[in-house]
Amino acid sequence: MSFQQTMHALGDPVRRSILSLLKDQRLSAGEIAAHFPITAAAVSKHLSVLKEADLIRDTREGKYIYYDLNASVLEEILLWLSDLKGDTHEKVE
Repeated sequence: MSFQQTMHALGDPVRRSILSLLKDQRLSAGEIAAHFPITAAAVSKHLSVLKEADLIRDTREGKYIYYDLNASVLEEILLWLSDLKGDTHEKVE
């Protein structure tokens, strides 16, 4: 995962909405797709970009794949932004 991939993934409003959906529970691709007026293929592409950026993880259970949020990457970004802003919290190296 690179910082550039992460920022690219976060730059799209649909992908940010997907992350918001996953913050409280894991969901299947179909459950995620039901929230958007786009094709299943488009949702699949968004999920692929989020997975490549390590923002989500997937787990196969039978014929379904469930997605959940990988908060550790978001925590790293928040620490970096906090440091950039000059907050007095722990600095990122």
